Amino acid sequence: MQQIQNFIGGELVSSQSGRFAPVYNPATGEQTAQVVLSSAAETKQAIEVAHKAFPKWSKLSPLKRARILFKFKALLEENMDDLARLISKEHGKVFSDAVGELTRGLEVVEFACGIPHLQKGEHSANVATGVDSHSLMQPLGVCAGITPFNFPAMVPMWMFPVALATGNTFVLKPSEKDPSLAIELAKLLKEAGLPDGVFNVVQGDKESVDVLLRAPEVQAVSFVGSTPIAEYIYTTASEHGKRCQALGGAKNHCILMPDADMNLATNAIMGGGVWCGW
Repeated sequence: MQQIQNFIGGELVSSQSGRFAPVYNPATGEQTAQVVLSSAAETKQAIEVAHKAFPKWSKLSPLKRARILFKFKALLEENMDDLARLISKEHGKVFSDAVGELTRGLEVVEFACGIPHLQKGEHSANVATGVDSHSLMQPLGVCAGITPFNFPAMVPMWMFPVALATGNTFVLKPSEKDPSLAIELAKLLKEAGLPDGVFNVVQGDKESVDVLLRAPEVQAVSFVGSTPIAEYIYTTASEHGKRCQALGGAKNHCILMPDADMNLATNAIMGGGVWCGW
């Protein structure tokens, strides 16, 4: 059976943990693969690789980083159908929804392509007598993304394009339920010219997450998922001195007004309740 591995230092790396999770095709219930659940040591290895890649990557000019993202954007567009089919196979959403998800992620890549302008600092002369003020935008170091099953492309692409464009390196821990898309994105980034070690994928569960939250090399963590896990991520990351954004429990809120079209509202609420967020 196919085994879905890690992507560390620009190449696929086999896990030696001996732990696996099944990957299913939700449309048929058939197990199509198994994904490795990395050990703490293997997660630390990915962080160390990203940490070593940071100095050189952070010193690259914003324009050169943006050119790599432009190539990545073109490769996403070129491979859109294949990526969408992979999402459908592991997540279960229909092909058109998968294309829509990729398109939303692509929009963030397009935004990140403008980083030379977006990363400009500010300067104000004479904010006080004989005092000028200026601000600089500088990369932090290793950033980590912990992402949910319901949007295996869009949510990671909320995170890593801007992190990479601004000179940070990245470790992505995708959901073990649909892990293959993260590997394909890593391959496309490498094809676009991203240096080895700048973007890494660690497959795993709580054991890997805890390492990412505690490792001193990781400077920032981004998470999307359930509210209880978001609270745990935020508390643990903050306790270890990391910048953290933890988005939890955002499930299509609705306020129904007395003059609403009930048929239209009913269809919208039903769609919001079951449309590819579950």
